[in-house]
Amino acid sequence: MESRQTFAVTWDYRCPFARNGHEHLLDGLEAGAPWDVEFVPFFLNQAHVPEGGVPSWEDPAHQPDLLGLAAGVVVKERFPEHFWAVHRSLFTARHDEGGDLRDRAVVHDAVARAGADPDAVLAEVESGWPAKAIRDEHERVVGQLEVFGVPTFIVGDSAVFIRLMNRPDGDAALARTTIDRLLELITDRPEMNEFKHTRLTG
Repeated sequence: MESRQTFAVTWDYRCPFARNGHEHLLDGLEAGAPWDVEFVPFFLNQAHVPEGGVPSWEDPAHQPDLLGLAAGVVVKERFPEHFWAVHRSLFTARHDEGGDLRDRAVVHDAVARAGADPDAVLAEVESGWPAKAIRDEHERVVGQLEVFGVPTFIVGDSAVFIRLMNRPDGDAALARTTIDRLLELITDRPEMNEFKHTRLTG
């Protein structure tokens, strides 16, 4: 029996690199990869607030940007049986369809096509607890591990920001190999602080 790997990954639906990384995760998980993944919401607006600036959580101008992320948090916590499908659907709505996740109709449709109840999800969003949950999780990983973006893979006390340039496109073997290699680098090669191609290839 394969040993299971436990790790966490941050997300914000607006980031294309988060979309790439999370599609690898979802394709691998759906094919039975032995991963226990904690999905951690991370609000990119707050990551770009200058020192001394008004926190995004307290700035009314930033509240619409929480909508899509909050919907994902609701499904993760209240309707977990639908989370993988909704998670994928919200990324699709933003990056494949060019939808604006500040628009309730866009979020409603993305949740509905993934098989969850969009009215129930949006009602939970409006109740206010998802925004608090996002803030708590965001501040936890920033405070404990100095996380600054998405997707950040967290294995134990190691947090690594990773940009994947490719999507798995339904290739579960590719998805699993990709994630397994990343986890191996995080755990076995901690001396590798930065590894970046100077130009795109492939």
